[in-house]
Amino acid sequence: MLSIENVKSAYGRIEVLHGVTLHVDAGEIVTLIGANGAGKTTLMHAISGVQPITDGAIRFAGERIEKRPAHERVAFGISQVPEGRQVFAPLSVMDNLKLGAWSCRDADLEPALSRVCALFPMLDAILETPAGALSGGQQQMLAIGRALMAKPRLLLLDEPSMGLAPNLVDQLLTVIRALRDDSLTILLVEQNARAALAIADRAYVLETGRVTLSGPAAEIQADRRVREAYLGI
Repeated sequence: MLSIENVKSAYGRIEVLHGVTLHVDAGEIVTLIGANGAGKTTLMHAISGVQPITDGAIRFAGERIEKRPAHERVAFGISQVPEGRQVFAPLSVMDNLKLGAWSCRDADLEPALSRVCALFPMLDAILETPAGALSGGQQQMLAIGRALMAKPRLLLLDEPSMGLAPNLVDQLLTVIRALRDDSLTILLVEQNARAALAIADRAYVLETGRVTLSGPAAEIQADRRVREAYLGI
């Protein structure tokens, strides 16, 4: 579904991605792990169209998209849940969700809203509450729900467990598994490498803008270098 080929990206003269190559097949959860500053968020932004690339190719469903603007990529089937949630605090939960569906037909709004509320029942009870009044866990569920309103084929999740209590992280992982079981393809960036590798099909390790290791998640989890650097073992 997604193919990244020798992608480079820079902020001014500082190159952050140095020829990244990876792929995500339909129906997979693929996780990208690495230290802070490795380029994980930059890569997610490059896929969603927020960050331009300076070289390489990005293909989605067989079509090159690196020159498409971000809003066209959303309409094409790519939604990103950004690091830090970035909900619209003064707006209600409902209005945040409606903004996620801007690229959809009016007829698709109610079915999309029903799906999100079934997935996150807590949101259904607080639709008129300002997003800024929600807890961190509720805001994360709202951020994911907002992305799902666009009916994506590929969901980009950037640090979804950041700042959440352990019991909420477990709930979040259950939701991510359920989305995959519902045929959604997921690329997951996560500092909690142990949790990410536990639910992923495959994994890539990104270090200073380069992929240094890749393979089935179980093999990556068992690798001595990963255990020492990211799992504290």
